[in-house]
Amino acid sequence: MPMTLTQQTAPYAHWDFVHPSSGDRLRIIPERGGLVSGWVCGGQEILYFDQDRYADPSKSIRGGIPVLFPICGNLPGDVLPLDGIDYPLKQHGFARDLPWQLQLLDDQSGVRLSLSSSEATLAAYPFPFRLEMELRPVASELEIATTVHNCGDAAMPFSFGLHPYFNVSDLAQTRLMGLAERCLNHLEMAEAATADQLKRLPQGVDFLCRPAGPVTLIDDVTGLKLELHHQAPLDLSVVWTEPPRRMVCLEPWSGPRQALVSGDRKLVLEPGTHQTLTCRYSVS
Repeated sequence: MPMTLTQQTAPYAHWDFVHPSSGDRLRIIPERGGLVSGWVCGGQEILYFDQDRYADPSKSIRGGIPVLFPICGNLPGDVLPLDGIDYPLKQHGFARDLPWQLQLLDDQSGVRLSLSSSEATLAAYPFPFRLEMELRPVASELEIATTVHNCGDAAMPFSFGLHPYFNVSDLAQTRLMGLAERCLNHLEMAEAATADQLKRLPQGVDFLCRPAGPVTLIDDVTGLKLELHHQAPLDLSVVWTEPPRRMVCLEPWSGPRQALVSGDRKLVLEPGTHQTLTCRYSVS
């Protein structure tokens, strides 16, 4: 039986986790934003990952499951205004760029990735925090539970999201079901009909929806179905495509863009408290 968590050098440096019963596996790159770069489920690679782009550290990563914290999307002027001070905070926050710590869960059902505040994060976001993200690739599912801890003595506002990239065969033969009828088109920052946006997957879309239940991504070429199961407050969905890449991002967010400025679905943790945000993806 293979070791549950092993360090690998090919096709790039990463840690390989194999679930002891399901045999499903994760590839993890803790030093590059706690990135899960691969998820093999039932023998199929579910995640899209641009390895060539990853090899250039000057470029943002395209692929895997980047972590969005303490904001989702961007702020006006890439600035977080707090108590009369402007803090420089770039799009999607800093968690996806920093080194995380990795450890095996006690029951070996998955891994825990953790990130704590530092001088660098406090310069952009003046709140001591700790993130602990547990990932379990159980049979035909990936369960993700992230606990946000406020380690300071002031109330801490935040948003949290995940930005997973999923392989599809052909954007023109890809469907999404379970989204609300109306959405916010991020490209124009205007309300739009979701059905119209879904017709534009091959041209490129970026929109946010507030779904009533699970959202299903269907690859009509292979018949693969991937379902995102939300749980409040991580229950917004963002859909993003970037042709000609054969991938769809189906992202759970806790709040819309600029939530920390507008207050719309802004999450706030009191000093010394924590909150756990969960979601899961199932494959059939």
